[in-house]
Amino acid sequence: MTAQTATEALVTPKSGGRQPARSRGRIQHRGAILIFTAPFVILFLLFYLLPIGYAIWKSLLVIEREGTFGQANEVFGGLSQYALVFQNEAFWESVGRVLLFGIVQVPVMLALALLFALLLDSPLLRGKKFFRLAFFVPYAVPGVIAAIMWGFLYSPNLSPFTVLTGNVDFLSADLVLWAIANVVTWVFVGYNMLIIYSSLLAIPTEMFEAARLDGAGQMRIAWSIKIPMVRPALVLTAILSIIGTLQLLAEPQVFRSFSSAVTSTYTPNMTIYATSAIPNVNLAAAFSVVLALATFVLSFTFLRITRRKADS
Repeated sequence: MTAQTATEALVTPKSGGRQPARSRGRIQHRGAILIFTAPFVILFLLFYLLPIGYAIWKSLLVIEREGTFGQANEVFGGLSQYALVFQNEAFWESVGRVLLFGIVQVPVMLALALLFALLLDSPLLRGKKFFRLAFFVPYAVPGVIAAIMWGFLYSPNLSPFTVLTGNVDFLSADLVLWAIANVVTWVFVGYNMLIIYSSLLAIPTEMFEAARLDGAGQMRIAWSIKIPMVRPALVLTAILSIIGTLQLLAEPQVFRSFSSAVTSTYTPNMTIYATSAIPNVNLAAAFSVVLALATFVLSFTFLRITRRKADS
């Protein structure tokens, strides 16, 4: 045996010259996984699952008193609070109002966001940094501040545009919903634009170069390549907008100071807030559970429809 052969015999393991393979599917560093996931799991339990469970539990309770001025006691009432929810006309009117709001406002907002994203992605636009910042700045304004600012602009006696506000009452019962829609659109167009614009930046440039070689212009590239490629981003922004529409609270709450047409039950969240302030926490919890289920059903239905169209 030569020296080289002896050295190889010492280095090579006895198991046929192969290192023992690790068992497939074995999880390494379990402790590190627990450490990194523990903060999320704890916060998810404390601030998501626990409040949901508490709201469901409170919605199943009713208040009973011994006599007119007796001590109030919470007892299990089953689905009696939910029966009151489905009998509450003000709540369902507010749900119908925000659904009408979403049917008009969400497509307009997403169309503007898509248009601005396409403009930022176009090689024909100059000053992209300025326009990107200008489109996004309204989202940096808190919703309450934006509603106060637009409320003053809509008020006939306070607005600098008295020629317009004197002839058109934006705070009337017929127009105040769309005045609020304008505020929401102004605030969130930039946010949705950034999501779509990020999706546009992920498209390989080779696709655009091939289209230009085939003689396609910017409009054709945008319609045939860019918009289909950002479809997942559009679906995401649509779902977020649907959820946000059903949670509408800050803007109409502020507009109550400017318009008598905005009542305490103008939106579902305002109804829940007013009910809990009575106080009737149990009924407010039932309202919250029903609203959460409605939000889930609408979002899931929209997602299923868009996926079915994408697969067809």
